[in-house]
Amino acid sequence: MRRALQYQQLVGTQIALHEEDPELSGSGVMHEGEVSAVLGMTGVPSVSEATMIARDCALAAYEEASIHVQHLSARESVEVVAAAKEAGVRITCEATPHHLTLTDEEVRSLDSRFKMNPPLRTEDDRRALIEAVRTGVVDCIATDHAPHTLEDKEVPFEEAAMGVIGLETAFAVIYTDLVGPGVLELGTVIDRLSAGASAFGFELPSLEPGAEANLALLDLESEWEAGADGWESRSSNSPFAGRKLRGRTLMTVAAGQVAFRQRSFAMGVA
Repeated sequence: MRRALQYQQLVGTQIALHEEDPELSGSGVMHEGEVSAVLGMTGVPSVSEATMIARDCALAAYEEASIHVQHLSARESVEVVAAAKEAGVRITCEATPHHLTLTDEEVRSLDSRFKMNPPLRTEDDRRALIEAVRTGVVDCIATDHAPHTLEDKEVPFEEAAMGVIGLETAFAVIYTDLVGPGVLELGTVIDRLSAGASAFGFELPSLEPGAEANLALLDLESEWEAGADGWESRSSNSPFAGRKLRGRTLMTVAAGQVAFRQRSFAMGVA
């Protein structure tokens, strides 16, 4: 890792890290805690993530390099990142919609759509992540989109592949579960969903006249069922499939081109 950070200094790129100590994670398939004990499943302890973040923060500080930590899942991880930022370490990080809205209680169903890495953790961890999004300790919200085939998922939970899709439900899930009830401000959510650009050295989208169009058109009143009309993704392993959601992305424009348009939405855009 130290060598990677040294090379980063030479080429001027960002390093995105999946933080996990394989010795601590072992053969774990879900969060290590009360639910894993009840289900008799091998757990992944939260310190598997937090200790690796601490190590890499120390290395980044020593090398005067920058790091980006993907998909924080635990309170301990938030605390490490907050301390590192306070100490001047150049670190950015992200949280996912599923870690912000779901917990390991979902795994009691043994539904493999709730199996991902890092795993869903406790309500206390979830609340810590939400507060970190609110305060800016967590810089951005990202989906960790990981498509898998039905064959990968329709097996016993312990054998199923880790990972979920999330691009199509990202905004709606956050808007339904966190903005609607007043847990997070809409402006904060929009900022965090857009901030991934700056974390990787790109300019944030602008609505100034003449600026390149990078924007999303949202219908905040739309109510829909996730997956009812199929998925744009080639897979369907969403932990939110069947959920009634509020707020929908109608169209996305990237670099001046329509990258996505909701199937029932038409504007006559060339």
